[in-house]
Amino acid sequence: MHIQPNPPDRILRIKTVLARTGLTRSTLYRKMEAGTFPKNTRISTRCVGWRESAIAEWLRNLTPDGTGNDPA
Repeated sequence: MHIQPNPPDRILRIKTVLARTGLTRSTLYRKMEAGTFPKNTRISTRCVGWRESAIAEWLRNLTPDGTGNDPA
């Protein structure tokens, strides 16, 4: 039996994250501050991104009203 290795986790830039989630930039940062959205990762001095796996997990955990689940 051959087990496939997991593909590498990609870093998504903000435009891609906004397109996938349907959030606005201000809502995304407000949810990050509240702890209900994954934290970003610094790529360089003026550049951040989000792990694709974290965004996919957040999308899977959305409730029917679109609020998501608090990690607590």
